[in-house]
Amino acid sequence: MAEIEERSSAPQTDYVTLVSRDGFEFNILRSAACVSGAVKRMLDPTNNFQEAKSNRCVFENINGNVLEKVCEYLYYNQKHQDAKDVVDMDIPPELCLELLMAADYLNGLCCPATRVG
Repeated sequence: MAEIEERSSAPQTDYVTLVSRDGFEFNILRSAACVSGAVKRMLDPTNNFQEAKSNRCVFENINGNVLEKVCEYLYYNQKHQDAKDVVDMDIPPELCLELLMAADYLNGLCCPATRVG
């Protein structure tokens, strides 16, 4: 019982840091970061992951340009979660494949209709 209490008492902050493989750091709201199922599980103190204790997630397979766009999407999704007829998010064509791979890795991160270009 004490072990469960210890795990769930990990300090949670309003912001978390997402770190790309090339060292770029993005401080974003925890609520936005948790749009991603993988990040949500990483930051859940009951799972006892180091990320939940440090409020920091390092993604060794996502570069800074892609992670920046992912963070942009996380906020975009949070802002428009209950909206209808949402304007498409612009996605540079050169990032499309890497963004799809990142979305797959971050499972639960389902992109809305986006405009490439």
